[in-house]
Formats: sequence, C-alpha cells, structure tokens
Amino acid sequence: MKQILLSVFLIFVITIASAQTNEHHQHDRYCRHYPQMQETPSYAYRNDWQSDLVHDYDVSFYFLDLEVSSTSIQVGGTVEIHGTVVASEMNIFAFELNAELSLEEVVFNGVTAENINWEGDNVLVEIPTLQQGDTFVASIAYGGTPPTGGFFAGITNAYSSTWQKNVTWTLSEPFAAKDWWPNKQVLTDKADSVWVYLTTTSNEMAGSQGLLTNVTDLGNNQLRYEWKSKYPIAYYLISFAVSDYQEYNIYAKPETLENDSILVQNFVYNHPNYLPSQQSNIDAVVPMIELFSDLYILYPFHEEKYGHCITQLGGGMEHQTMTTIGGFSFDLVAHELGHMWFGDNVTCATWSDIWINEGFATYSNYLAQEMLNGWTAGQNFMIGTQNNVMSSPGGSVYIPPSEITPDNIWRIFDGRLSYDKGAAIIHVLRHEINDDEKFFDIMHSFQIAFKDSTATGEDFRMIAEEVTGMDLEQFFAQWYYGEGYPKYDIEWYMFNDMFNMYVTQSGSSSTPLFQMTMDYKLTFSDDSDTTIRLYQENNLEQYAIDFGKQVVNIEVDPVNWTFERVNTLIVGSPEKSIHNYFSLYPNPAIDQVNLAFGKDQPREIRISDASGKLLVSNKVSGLNYQMDISGLPAGIYFISVTSNSGSMVKKLIK
Repeated sequence: MKQILLSVFLIFVITIASAQTNEHHQHDRYCRHYPQMQETPSYAYRNDWQSDLVHDYDVSFYFLDLEVSSTSIQVGGTVEIHGTVVASEMNIFAFELNAELSLEEVVFNGVTAENINWEGDNVLVEIPTLQQGDTFVASIAYGGTPPTGGFFAGITNAYSSTWQKNVTWTLSEPFAAKDWWPNKQVLTDKADSVWVYLTTTSNEMAGSQGLLTNVTDLGNNQLRYEWKSKYPIAYYLISFAVSDYQEYNIYAKPETLENDSILVQNFVYNHPNYLPSQQSNIDAVVPMIELFSDLYILYPFHEEKYGHCITQLGGGMEHQTMTTIGGFSFDLVAHELGHMWFGDNVTCATWSDIWINEGFATYSNYLAQEMLNGWTAGQNFMIGTQNNVMSSPGGSVYIPPSEITPDNIWRIFDGRLSYDKGAAIIHVLRHEINDDEKFFDIMHSFQIAFKDSTATGEDFRMIAEEVTGMDLEQFFAQWYYGEGYPKYDIEWYMFNDMFNMYVTQSGSSSTPLFQMTMDYKLTFSDDSDTTIRLYQENNLEQYAIDFGKQVVNIEVDPVNWTFERVNTLIVGSPEKSIHNYFSLYPNPAIDQVNLAFGKDQPREIRISDASGKLLVSNKVSGLNYQMDISGLPAGIYFISVTSNSGSMVKKLIK
C-alpha cells in the first residue's frame, strides 16, 4: 500500500458520471441461495434453546438409513451417532429432534434406553456414566411428518408443472436439521465422515453427498441408494433430494490433477426436454471448478465428486459435494460451487461470521464472471453488488450474537450485508493489498490452515496479516464490524502545473471514517491520463502533486475497486488558504454538524443566521469538531472559521 500525503488545497463544480450512482438499485442476480426477503417467513421455528449437554461429546460419524419419497415429506428410519466424550464425564446423551416427530427407540452402546426426556426439541437420554475419552454408538429409530412451509423448512415437497415431476428435498441451514433427522447442531463439531442410505421406490432416484457406492434392490419395488463420504462435514450440509431423475455426468480436469479428473454428477429431471435445454448451463461448471482449483486450492472433495440435484428450491443450497439447486444460471452455479471452498471445506465457526460462507461465495461468483466471461461481465457484477450495498446507509457484515435467533434467520442471510457487502469488502481488501499474488496467497493459505474445519472473520484476518505483513485491525473495524460506506466531497484546482485537491470523507452511518486507499483517474489537457492512489487517513485530506501539465478532469474510483458515493466534485480557485480550509458535513444537517480541518491550529467557529446575527461562538483546536445545532430552528446559516491565517465561510442548511 503506497501512501501519498502532500499539502495544499483546491475548488470548482462539475458533475461526474459514476457507475455507482443508483441510490435505490436492488441488485438481484439469483446468485444467493437465499433470495433477499424482508417479510417474516410463513414457517416459524420452535424457539427452544439448545441443551448445553450436546457439548459433552464430539461427533465422529453419522449414519442415516432412511425411507424417503418424492411425493411426501414423511421421513423415518434409523440414525447412528458415533462420538467421543469430551466432558469429564457424561451420564446424559443429548441430541436434537423436532418434537413433532415420533421417537421410537434409542439404543446406546447396544442397550435400549429406558429413561428418555424431552425439553422442547432436545432429547435427553439417561445412560451409564462415561468418562472423558470414552467412545459410544447411539442408534435412534424415529419417523413421522415434520412441520414444513416457508423457505427454511427442513424438508420440502413440491411439484414441477413444467417437467411434471414431484420432488422432495432438505435444507437444514441454519437450525433445521433437527426437523428431519436426530443430530447435534453445533457448527464447530464436524463429523469426520457420513453415510446416507436412502430407500425409495424403483422409479425414483435419491441424491446425497459423497460417492454412490451401491444401489441395492430391496424387492417390493424399492431401491436403496447408498452414499458414503469420508470428508469432515457440518451437520447442516448433510442432505438428500429425491425425484424421478436421470443421471448426467461430466468431468473437470484441474491442472494439479494432471491426468486425473473430478466427477461432476448431476441428478436432473427425467424428462425428454430437460437435459437438452439445460446441458450447456450444467457444463459451464467444469471451467469454474478448474478456475477455483487454480485460484484457491484443488477442489477440496476431489476424491469423491461435485454435483447437483435439481429441485424446486428458489435458489440453491451448497450441500457438500452435491448442491441442491433450483436452476442452472451461471451466477447461481458459480456461487454454490464457491461454497465448496468457503462454507464446506472451511465453514463459519459462528453464524455471526457467516461472511466466511456467503461473502466469499459471492466473491467467487464475481471472479468467475470476470475470469471466464470477461472484464466487462465482472465489472457489471461488482457494480451491481456495490450498488445494492449502498441502497441503504447502515448495516454491518458481522452479526452480533444477540441477533442470531431462530426467529431472525433473514438477518443471517441478509442479501445486502452477508452476501453483497461481504463480497464488496473483499474487493476493497484486495485493492488495499495491491498485490494479486499476495491476495490469492491469502485465499490459498486460509483454505490450507482451516481445511475440514471452521473459522471466524478474525481467523481470516490473521492469515491476511501473516501473508501481507499489514496491520488490518482498522480495516476490519471499519468494514467488517462497522456500518455503512464512505461518502466524498472533493474540491480541486490547478495552480500553474500543480494539481491541488481537498478530499472530505464522511460515513453514511455510524462509522465516521474509512481509512483507505482511493484511486483517482486524472485526464490531462493533452488527452493523456494517469491513475493515482491516495490514502485517506483523516476526514479531510489535502494533496498537491506537480505533474508538469494541466489536469482537466477527475474520475473517482475508475474501475470500481471500492464502493462509495461522491456527493460533490467541484473545481475552484487557488484563493483559499490551506490553513483556513475546512469541510462541513452532513449538509443539510439535523441535530449535529461535523467540521474537518486541514491543519491543527487554534481557531474560532461562529454560526450566524441569514441576517448576520451571531448565534454561536466557540474557540476550538484539532482536526475535527462536532457542533450541536439541535437548538436551532430549520433554516439557512453561515459558519465562519477564523484563525491567525485568515478566515473562511460556508453555508449550512438545517
């Protein structure tokens, strides 16, 4: 990061055409696996807090052996949970299961449990006392029809009138795995491996994660699809989808695999027109896998597969190695594939840090657009992303833990914040680093360091600091934890061949300043141009650069690295002294107005009304001063700043 801090001042009025201009633009390209929604979902989760007893053990293996159907959400069978005791001792085996399902039997280490209690959706099973380090196997027989309705239902059934197919699928993120199978819903406790056996009618196919190791004919018009995965997996990434499918397989060949390939296994509707209509869209995933394998690390589950199960889901869900998807648009496919690295291989350690999943998957979507479809496609994607972020003034990417509740799920998956702002700040970070080799080294190192595990935003920061040697505490404070985006008021002028510029930056919300690098494209009178990088450390910065020729135009952030609003870009005369110059924001103001100065010196600030009557007079020093104007009636006022160097007056509207 190159920092240029020079002195002097500026000033005259022009308007600029910026790509980031539509204050109310809603950018929806269907890349999210949760469409942006503001209304309350029709399906509400039981607001039962998870029992602390689930933390007494770590899961090593799940084995789901279930009967499923494309025409019903009824589900049942047996689930085995293999685990190791991590508490000093354990005499209650706790797991989660929706209380509307029927619990038929629990067999713990070969013994049928007799004392089973329910606390909401927590099942508490009395067992002989186990010591830390002991292992166990619990077999849970259950069944029934779980509650459903709304986007976040654990299991959903629908009918496609276009393709004349029934289809049933699961979606467990964030808290709905318990709605269709007994488990432990703790992000940081990934199972080491999982088997999912799905019994259905012989005219249907059932997809899941891992490898399809066998399809067993059970007679009576039933087939059992036996899926096995040896990779660690978070509870919410275990899934199934069942319908009258046909199988369509293709292969990706990342360079690092040399002569080997990755299976891309697709279960799509068994309709004569479906595959011909979607084949080219499905095939587009192959170069994406190869691209991300080159940019990050080799596809993390290359020894098994990647794939899709088509459903009627309004978007997609990145179930590990086999995405549940509602269609094959480029953006949706790229987003869900990106999750195999960010979300599946490395999973957010808390729902507050959903950025690890959604921000990086959305940025993967951007990279696919730019590197596979061209620079213009990437720019269009990023501009839309940035405009959506700025469609509202506030909101942080990080979600306070108090906001992570079962009845506030849309806050976790807020498209503007978790997805688009999450991606946009990665782009800003890439610009600050200003070295793509280091930037992608961060991505690679992060994947290696937290492979098969979980991470927080702070973990990513740690890797970024290690790779770059930069201190990113302020960056994360303002972009990740802070709210809003920067707003600019810029004044510039030429004095002989000296380019002079004042840049005032304020925040759209509670973050008052974004210390950051900004690009300015300068066009000269001979039609040549150059782009300069200037670092903004204070609300008001002054720059002076001798180019030896006249600047005739300025463009702020010419290739959309950052997201910001340019309120004013004015050109003035060199008559104002650098020592007296100040900026005033917001303007118009309501209760408070901020003054930023280019030089720290004693000065007197006066407020007068339109008739010239003096209303306020204060003596201050420093680079920033905040004035309380709540007691003034609405109207036009004049603020004058006087120092030993002279004075300057600006108009304020309240």
